[in-house]
Amino acid sequence: MKRLVFFTILAGAVLTAAGGSTFYHASTEGGKCAATNGALAALEFTRPPRDLPEIRFVDGTGQELGLAEYRGEGLVVNFWATWCAPCVREMPALDRLHAALRGSGVVVLALSGDRGGASVVEGFYKTHEIDNLETLLDKNMATARALGVRGLPTTLLIDGEGREIGRLVGAAEWDAADAVDLIRDCLGGTKS
Repeated sequence: MKRLVFFTILAGAVLTAAGGSTFYHASTEGGKCAATNGALAALEFTRPPRDLPEIRFVDGTGQELGLAEYRGEGLVVNFWATWCAPCVREMPALDRLHAALRGSGVVVLALSGDRGGASVVEGFYKTHEIDNLETLLDKNMATARALGVRGLPTTLLIDGEGREIGRLVGAAEWDAADAVDLIRDCLGGTKS
């Protein structure tokens, strides 16, 4: 069964248990994150947050960026591609999540692994009316590999100190009210 699960995720399919996504999550100091019974009901809390290597990716103009540019902000970092069916279904929810979190100190970064570059992502955004997400590219999926991403979509929750506090493999309803509240509570940034 484990081999089937691994193959299914690599093939880009969504594998869910009882209708939910699998989520591995570490609670933040002070325990301000709590389990929910809603859109992210499969959350599992563990400790401690994981330090991450400095990663690099590029924006739509080719400017190189990394986690250091977002220090003090909570991050929802999604790895996706336009050819990944679950990713395509999930992107509108991530776009709405980013809009809902505006001003909260939490930013959604959607890192595309598409080889066609910025024009492919920008065309996808236009076609699917994705208005709030920045065009960001993970060239050759180097960042995904550095962070141990094994399938698409995968989303990492990163605190304001640049530490991974959670990981979700598979698509989720990121814009559900309880999901937005949970992310805001767990990742509310410290940047002013």
